[in-house]
Amino acid sequence: MSELLWLPPEVEVWAATAMIAASFATSLITAAFGIGGGVMLLALLAVLLPPLALIPVHGVVQVGSNLGRTLLMLRQVRSGMILPFTFGSVLGAALGGILFVQIPPWVVQFAIGLFIIWSVLGKLPAFGRRHVFASGAFSTFLTMFFGATGTFVSAMVKTLNLPPQEHVATHSALMTIQHSLKVLAFGMLGFAFGPYLFLTAAMILSGFIGTVAGRQILIRLGERYFKPVLSGILLLLAARLLWSAAENFLAQPLT
Repeated sequence: MSELLWLPPEVEVWAATAMIAASFATSLITAAFGIGGGVMLLALLAVLLPPLALIPVHGVVQVGSNLGRTLLMLRQVRSGMILPFTFGSVLGAALGGILFVQIPPWVVQFAIGLFIIWSVLGKLPAFGRRHVFASGAFSTFLTMFFGATGTFVSAMVKTLNLPPQEHVATHSALMTIQHSLKVLAFGMLGFAFGPYLFLTAAMILSGFIGTVAGRQILIRLGERYFKPVLSGILLLLAARLLWSAAENFLAQPLT
């Protein structure tokens, strides 16, 4: 059945359907609240995709999602941040590509689980106006391994005290650059994106629809309830990843 829908053999139809729906929901979340969707999508994909395909596929979907959001809010983008962030991101992607190795699946699951917990409970560094280059380099280096580092970039953008629409638009533009460079780096490293083309295209389309819907949501009344619920869901997903990592580690043959 998966072959008829141009899906890779390791991805079942129900899993593909869940990922397409998740792309809609998480894009809606990011468009309405400015952050959170990328990490949540990463956590969901980590349960449904082979570990070695997780970061590259997530990157392609995030390019489409963030690009759509950027185009819808293009007038609100603070263009002065684009060049220094891009130069830093090129450096970070190059360093990450050089150091990228074939990591065991349980390590990927364990690291992402810890990263999600930190993004919810930890105190992220605040990068100011003078640190756009460093923020691009550092966050893009990390995204080669952990996938969703929008929280770092959002922390930097937040220090500029932009109005809500300018914050979301500028953050989306910077994340489009970062994820595009990551996808390019993985392509150069030899990852085959072809088998995932139909799946990623469908997720990008559903994500764009979610972005349009998210812009229409009035968050003033629901925001104080939303953040605790989102944090709770992320923590549950992180716990699921850590459990899977432990199972995979214990299942390894003894040497």
